[in-house]
Amino acid sequence: MIDKKLLSLLVCPVSKAPLEYDADRQELVCRASGLVYPVRDGIPVMLESEARQLTLEERERLDRD
Repeated sequence: MIDKKLLSLLVCPVSKAPLEYDADRQELVCRASGLVYPVRDGIPVMLESEARQLTLEERERLDRD
């Protein structure tokens, strides 16, 4: 679980856009850059080299939400 106050302070290091927390997958999602950052042991790993790209299916799901 990510603290809501911490989440409100975090931004994507690439786009500087806000992040959304996906609790089921333990990831932070940036819609603007399309990058997803892992959360390991409750600690966000905010490195571009550790991020993955959103899949097409994930982008479509986010667009519907």
